[in-house]
Amino acid sequence: MKDTFIDRVKIFVKGGRGGNGAVAFLREKFRPRGGPAGGDGGKGGDVVLVATSSKHTLLDFKYKRHYIAENGQHGKGKNQKGKDGEDLIVYVPVGTVVYDAQTGEMICDLVEEGQRCVVAKGGKGGRGNAHFATPTDQAPRYAEPGEEGEERWIILELKLIADVGIVGLPNAGKSTLLKRLTRANPKVGDYPFTTLTPNLGVMELDEERRLVIADIPGLIENAHKGAGLGLEFLRHIERTKVLLHLIDVSDFREKDPIEAFETVNKELTLYSEDLGKKPQMVVANKVDALSDRKLLEDLKDYFLERGYPFTWVSALTGERIEDLKEELWKFYSNAS
Repeated sequence: MKDTFIDRVKIFVKGGRGGNGAVAFLREKFRPRGGPAGGDGGKGGDVVLVATSSKHTLLDFKYKRHYIAENGQHGKGKNQKGKDGEDLIVYVPVGTVVYDAQTGEMICDLVEEGQRCVVAKGGKGGRGNAHFATPTDQAPRYAEPGEEGEERWIILELKLIADVGIVGLPNAGKSTLLKRLTRANPKVGDYPFTTLTPNLGVMELDEERRLVIADIPGLIENAHKGAGLGLEFLRHIERTKVLLHLIDVSDFREKDPIEAFETVNKELTLYSEDLGKKPQMVVANKVDALSDRKLLEDLKDYFLERGYPFTWVSALTGERIEDLKEELWKFYSNAS
């Protein structure tokens, strides 16, 4: 099945044009010289982005790129104002950041349900000729045209909102762990880059203790430069409060878990200093395939000396998963 997770798109938005003011005069039976009575044009509609939790990807914008609000109606006689154009409401996922495509300036960051952002204002309606009567010109035959609405290209960039981000090298077992901790059902396989999109799940210890966990595609060396899949998805852990750093300890001779840890941390820091400073819990995975568990004690000493909480599990067999849930909740609570 083709991957349909879209987290960055460029779209065109344009506010509606304001209606023209009217040139009109009163023509009533008993008021032969009733004077100018041209109404104002209506305002053009705005293009408004609204955050909703019912959307989880920007896929819709892959197929429709232009969003134009309704024009305001022209003014009419008898000082009747034209109807304002309807605003165009465009729904985006919670966590969408909006940038001006030309300047790169951030326009808004939609992080709450129902949050709104006007990305293209409608033009003002023109004034009718009733506004321009003067003692020297009591019958003006001109009115203002409506203004054009704002228009621009914008970038929509989705950053998932999660409490915990799972990071690690490809094939460390992140997707399997997410399945154990939550009810998520990500694709799992014994080869690198099984995860091609971020996955979200909710870990529930009880009614009051819940954490949203994101499984981020594996990072490799030079991910911050675009190698592998890392750069494309690093933005999704920028919002997380803590990181669960998963390391594979199934084969110390082939894969040095400390070297793996340092590789991933280097990429996090090179991408963003703030990201590199996020609190991390280190979790050794695949202990079911570890012949000498004394190595876990050595790792524990190494990471504790450096200020990282350390524990171990087997995501495959489920060993110590319930313990990890409690430890992760405690770690998250202390870091918040």
